[in-house]
Amino acid sequence: MTPDMTIIIADDHPLFRGAMRQALSGVDGAPAIVEAGDFAAARKAAADNPDADLMLLDLTMPGVSGLSGLIALRAEFPSLPVMVVSAHDDPATIHRALDLGASGFLSKSAGIEEIREGIEKVMAGEVFVPAGYDQAQEYEPEVADLLQRLQTLTPQQSRVLSMLGEGLLNKQIAYELGVSEATIKAHVSAILLKLNVDSRTQAVIQLSKIGTVAAA
Repeated sequence: MTPDMTIIIADDHPLFRGAMRQALSGVDGAPAIVEAGDFAAARKAAADNPDADLMLLDLTMPGVSGLSGLIALRAEFPSLPVMVVSAHDDPATIHRALDLGASGFLSKSAGIEEIREGIEKVMAGEVFVPAGYDQAQEYEPEVADLLQRLQTLTPQQSRVLSMLGEGLLNKQIAYELGVSEATIKAHVSAILLKLNVDSRTQAVIQLSKIGTVAAA
């Protein structure tokens, strides 16, 4: 790595962000670190650092429902590589994260050396996954179709869908995004059409099928 590289650490646990900092400090030419403790801060960090080289994204942060955060970030910042870091490291979650555009997947149980190895591989343009992960795993056709549909959402639609997953009402989403409630209704209608469902509830159910409504 070179000294002028920037990495965003998006995780709501200060101790884990500190561990990631420690891991990165042992890399030659340690990069600049930007920290974010919730999803709104992660988005702001990405917007404020358009030339950032990598984001390390926790799946369970305030303001986001699991993989829906990855969907929103990949839609809004397509040039920013995102490496998912999660305690939920089952093969299905890893597979879905990679299919949704993650540049790699790091388990929170990984040691410092594995963290460094994973970050260095992703920074070198490779895809990093935990040892033993089977990349040949296949989806049921319904899940594969859903993943394709989710990737057709615009950045704002992805954010609205994420907030629906959080259980927010239209007026609450409108307030959070600084737009009118009518605009949110239009986004919700477009989301339902793209996901081929008839209600907000069905849209959230679809999200749960790929693990986007995160566990505690």
